[in-house]
Amino acid sequence: MERFKKILFVNDGKIKREVPLERAVNLAKRNQASLTVVEVLEGPPRDTQTFLKTSIIKGIVKTAAQETTERLEGLVAPIKKEGVETTSKILMGTPFLEIIREVLRNNHDLVMLSPRKKAKVKMILFGSRTMHLIRKCPCPVWAIKPTKRKKYARILAAVDPLPFDDERNALNIKIMEMATSLAELEGSELHVVHCWTPYLEARPRGGSSLTFNEVDKLVRDIRRTHKMRFDKFLDGFNLKTLPHKVHLLKGDPAALIVDLARKKRIDLVVMGTVCRTGLAGFFIGNTAEMVVQEIDCSVLAIKPDGFVTPVKLEEE
Repeated sequence: MERFKKILFVNDGKIKREVPLERAVNLAKRNQASLTVVEVLEGPPRDTQTFLKTSIIKGIVKTAAQETTERLEGLVAPIKKEGVETTSKILMGTPFLEIIREVLRNNHDLVMLSPRKKAKVKMILFGSRTMHLIRKCPCPVWAIKPTKRKKYARILAAVDPLPFDDERNALNIKIMEMATSLAELEGSELHVVHCWTPYLEARPRGGSSLTFNEVDKLVRDIRRTHKMRFDKFLDGFNLKTLPHKVHLLKGDPAALIVDLARKKRIDLVVMGTVCRTGLAGFFIGNTAEMVVQEIDCSVLAIKPDGFVTPVKLEEE
């Protein structure tokens, strides 16, 4: 999978090389890519700043920056010896904003990160920083669940092939290419899911002039159409040598994807953030948002072509 050439890894105060960073290093090796390891320093809270002199605040920030620089240099030194072009950097400010600005400044094509700490809500794995990045970062975001397992046993690709929607279908192709490449590299079992919701079945049948039998027949016809589209889409990928399972599910996509991931013990979900390009700030679909909030595994979120982030390099 020679797709990524400039990888940005967000470190969260770690002093040793753990599985998420190890995954970034291995990916950089496979792609002959450069790796940048960053940490974001937010500085003292504003309510605290009002009680401190400017000179004291500058001193606190300077000390924190020096300590972080030394820690990062110690972290990346062994990676450089392995032949990976690696740099470390400190960013200052609001984490998600500075990460996106770093992506814009240096054209990074992948952001990798893990949760900073356990979420306050027990069932939520990824916090607001990850959600902001998935919504607004111009490149793919790989949110990695902390684990001791170095390889993914099962990968799930969530696709939604539709006729006459070139933007979404281009995104579906990117999702499948990414998922199949990763499955081959990791020796993973690949799962592919497409969810569909019949409009007529979701509405009260009593208010329709159609009989129950007619509605049931229409639902069966709709399912058959979705299956034909799904099968045709999958025919475009060589899955013969790759262990895989296909899931055509009826119902709410977000709930079904989360449930399938739990039942099949999925390690990584590869999915797209559906958007209409040009609508700044409105980039993530309800399905993607709900999945990321409820999922209990790693997520690789991919943007459609033509995506434009609402974040600017300089505050306007």
